[in-house]
Amino acid sequence: MRRDDKSLNTREAAEAQQQQHEEEIRRTPMPRPGQVLGVCEQRLGGSHLRVRCLDGKVRVCRIPGRLKRTLWVRENDILLIEPWELGGDGKGDVVFKYRPHQADVLRKKGLLKALENANEF
Repeated sequence: MRRDDKSLNTREAAEAQQQQHEEEIRRTPMPRPGQVLGVCEQRLGGSHLRVRCLDGKVRVCRIPGRLKRTLWVRENDILLIEPWELGGDGKGDVVFKYRPHQADVLRKKGLLKALENANEF
């Protein structure tokens, strides 16, 4: 029986490792035309955030209802923002939150160079 217990533990460990590996490989969404990358500066409450976008504008963005319960945003998180058509300079919606390994992919592709320059100050 002990051999079966060990095989179960190793099998569970292998499955957990495979699941973690699949999560790392998960596709990283790139900004489409009309979308901008940004960094959360401040949480304003009521699913609203102040986001510093890479196009140089600061927008008050909201988390839409379909993402409200599943998307937990903290300060300094990298976000994909879709500016509003009306009032796009000041408002927008959060489309996606990048995980740390996805942010590394964006850095390797050179999409966050403006962000790195802004953090030097």
